[in-house]
Amino acid sequence: MRIVHYGHACVLLETDGERILLDPGAFSEGFEKERELSAVFITHQHFDHIDAERLPGLLKANPDAKLIVDPGTEETVAKLGLEFQVARPGDALEIGGTAVHAVGGQHAVIHQDIPVIPNVGFLFGHGAFYHPGDSFHVPEQKVDVLGLPTGAPWLKAGEAVDFLRAVSPRLAVPIHEAVLANPALHYGLFTNLAPEGTEVRVAARGEFEKVS
Repeated sequence: MRIVHYGHACVLLETDGERILLDPGAFSEGFEKERELSAVFITHQHFDHIDAERLPGLLKANPDAKLIVDPGTEETVAKLGLEFQVARPGDALEIGGTAVHAVGGQHAVIHQDIPVIPNVGFLFGHGAFYHPGDSFHVPEQKVDVLGLPTGAPWLKAGEAVDFLRAVSPRLAVPIHEAVLANPALHYGLFTNLAPEGTEVRVAARGEFEKVS
């Protein structure tokens, strides 16, 4: 199995005869050039995991690719007019000769005031590779290679370490890292959840900011 990381959560798996793309989102670059894909998997509905502008073109260029999504993404892809299959936790699929198991079910908690959405992790090749999406779900199967979430508004570094220890893979490949260089998601979270009367203002680097 070969793995190509397109930045953030987007990963391409190459197995014996199959090419499988996961979570082609807004922070990932270059995945739209892929051809001869067997399937595209989406773990959940957030824009950094599904780029609704580039996904239709990607599938048009890969007419034989199956689109597999979690229950929470069903409405998004239906509005795009795409053919798709919904994967739920416990489902067992097969892409060519590659076994796929859907696990988990819920996105990690971002904040107690934000509703928890569906999130489905995918195990490929009976644990050869595991993409958890935005979750810390530990599967029952032994994992050889883990896509390890590294930076997110829902993640503390210590939690990622505990998840890594719990899964205990042979190899961990850091993914979901784009927000470390782009803090806009965190700023938006602070703005949306700030108490009444509090302004969140991002100071420009190297410039004086009038605060009173």
